[in-house]
Formats: sequence, structure tokens, C-alpha cells
Amino acid sequence: MNRRGIALFLAVAMTLSLCVVSVLAAGQTEEMPVASETQGIVETADPDTDPVPESPEGSAEVAEPAASGEAQPDPTGTLSFDNLERRLREGNCNLLALDETIASIEALDYDAMYEDLRDALNEIADAQWRLIQFGMSDSYTAGTLKQSYQSLRETFDSLKDGELQQDNADIVLQLRNAQDQIVKAAESLYVALLEMDINRGTLDRSLTALDRSIQEMELRYELGQISALTLDQVKAGRPSLLSSQATLDMNITNYNMQLELMIGADLTGKMVLQPLPEVPQARLDAMDLEADLTAAREASYDLYAAQKTLEDAEEDYKDTAKDYHYDTSKYQLVSAQHTLQAAQHTYNATIQNFEMNFRTLYMQVKDYQQILSASRAALSSQEATYASLQLKYEQGNLSQNALLDAADQVSAAQESVEKAELDLFSAYNSYCWAVEHGILN
Repeated sequence: MNRRGIALFLAVAMTLSLCVVSVLAAGQTEEMPVASETQGIVETADPDTDPVPESPEGSAEVAEPAASGEAQPDPTGTLSFDNLERRLREGNCNLLALDETIASIEALDYDAMYEDLRDALNEIADAQWRLIQFGMSDSYTAGTLKQSYQSLRETFDSLKDGELQQDNADIVLQLRNAQDQIVKAAESLYVALLEMDINRGTLDRSLTALDRSIQEMELRYELGQISALTLDQVKAGRPSLLSSQATLDMNITNYNMQLELMIGADLTGKMVLQPLPEVPQARLDAMDLEADLTAAREASYDLYAAQKTLEDAEEDYKDTAKDYHYDTSKYQLVSAQHTLQAAQHTYNATIQNFEMNFRTLYMQVKDYQQILSASRAALSSQEATYASLQLKYEQGNLSQNALLDAADQVSAAQESVEKAELDLFSAYNSYCWAVEHGILN
């Protein structure tokens, strides 16, 4: 969170408390809108409340890759992608805590705060004037009141100029970005779990195929066609496959519990994930690189924060230049110039990296489209091959193991299609996040 905003709130709280104690100590019994000779009365005009820029929104319309219509509630023990974000925002403790923090900031009444600060400043000024009248202008109490006044006045001026409002608006932007990052991470975890399920199927198929080979080799060994060494070599791969299965099962359980934790469900590690919705071709065809890139830039909090950092560097340079009367012979000003230039280069690099990553993501979506098409073509070919081999098997011209091997090839091709669908969905979903929220990771 922005430390300036936090510091301002702390200053308000501390100085208001000190004001009350100091005023009571000075014995004030009546309201006197009189200021000290050095500080003056604080004006009663309303604070400058120019509207603060809201979170930038993307102009391009890129729909989320979810099924149309309102999502139905998930059956017990299951989770659908369409309901993931809703369940996160309802059950994730981190998101709920961020919601409350945002609400606490948005609940601030700046007009009331302005009036409270103005009254407190005038009370301090009145107490200072009384100390002067009593000849106590150099006392410890007078020094304490002066420090309190300066601190409170800084907060007051910040509020009047709109700086406090802007700082808090920036904090809200940062907190909402943090919420989006949590949702995006949960979606990535969802896709990763589905991919792990595909890998589990691949291992199961490999183990089944190996068991068939072992059974065949054992028969050949009994017939004296192979040696015991050859049989042992075939069997040697089975423990490794079983170990890989066990490790994958453990990871699936752990990842499942992480997702359950994120949505506030019971930690069982057995939650069933429903299939992902298909990405309609019309949405893929509607992707517009340049228009979407413009929208992503406008929506990006990272780019907004980089711009604010550059603006702060420019302000620091202006302050330094004013302090040294724009004398370029002063090393302090020369150093400040280099610092500003470094900040400008850093900002430019941030823009360039963002654009490069976005363009790369766009090309990934297009590449996964062609990979999916190729995978589906390969599946059709394998299915045709299996159909012909099945006919041979029925005619007695093919062994059962050969037919089962062909069936494994069809299953492998089907898994390739499922993997390509996952990759396409994941890339397009990331693309939507980039366009609509400016999140690229």
C-alpha cells in the first residue's frame, strides 16, 4: 500500500489526539478564531475535490472464454470454470480482506475530514496565541504545538489539494489489481489440474501397455523364445511408472487442496473439476492485435504505476532544480538529471516489455489454433487406421495385442487434442485478462 497515504492517516490520528491534550492544558474555555502571528487562521473554503481518475478500462471488447448464459450452481464436491471467480470472491479470505480494505478507504468522507482538520488547526493556533500572551512562546508546550501544527497542516494541505484523495485512489487501484491477480492465479491452477489429469491418463495407458508386453514376454519366456535377462529388462520399467503415478497423484491432491483452499471449500483434495468451456471460433476471429493492445495498455495497473513513478521522479527533479536555482554547475542538479533520465529509460523499458509480451501472447493463441487443428486431423487419421485394423482383427489377420496397441494410438491422439484444447483455452483466457485487466504474466 502507498506509504504516503498511510502516513497521512497516522498523522491525522496522532495530531488530533495531541491537539485535545494541548488545548486542555492551555486552559482554553471559549472559541477564538484567532491565529498565531506566524501561521494564521485556516480558511473555511471547501477542499479542492476534483474528480480522481478511475481505473483505466480497456476499449476493445474481448469476451471471456466461458459458456454463454448464467452459470448454474456446482454440484457438491465439484467446481466449474464458469463459477470459479464467483466462488473465489465469495469464499477466499484474502479477497474478502481486500474487499474490506477497499471499502474502508472508499467510506472516507473527505469533506468531514477537511472540516475536522480545519477546526483542529484553529484550535492549535488559538492555544499558541494564548501561550504568547502568557509569555510562554519558548516553552516545551509551545514547541510541541508547533510540531503538531506543521504535521497537521501538511495533511490538511494534502487533502485540500486533492493529493490525499489521489493517493487513496491509487491504493484502491493497487488492491483491485491484487484481487485480479488472485483470480488469474486460481484460473491457471484450474487449467494445470486438468492438464495433470490428462498426464495421469497417459501414465495409466503406458502402464497397461507395459503389462501387456510383460504378459507376452512371460509367455515367450516359457516357450523358450527369450532369455530371463530380456524378461527382466521389460519388467524393469514398471516400478518407475508406478513411482511416477504416485508422485503425480500426490501433486494432483496437493493442487486440488490449494484450489479448495482458495474457494473456501473443505480440504479433501478430491474436488472434481468440470471440463473447460470451448472457445468459440468467432471470438478467436474477433481478436484485433492493435486495438486490443491499446485497450491492454489503458487497463494495465503496472503501466499506470510505472507512469506514477516517472512523475514522482520528475517532481523530485523539479524540486532539486528549484533548490539549486537551476545551476547546472551544481553536482546535485547533475545527479538529479541522471536520476530522472534513468527513470525515463525504466519507464520506456516497461512499455516495450509489455508490448512484446502482449504480441507474443497474441501469436501464441494463433499458434495453438493451428496446433489444435493439426491434432484433430491426426486423431481422425488414427481413428481411420484403427477401424481398418479392427476389420483385420475380426478376419483373424491381426492379434489382439496389435489391436490394443492401435487403440492406444487413438487414445494418445485424443489426449493430444485435449492438451491442445487446454493450451488454446489457457492462452486465450490470458489474452482476455491482458485486454480487459492489463494483466500479463
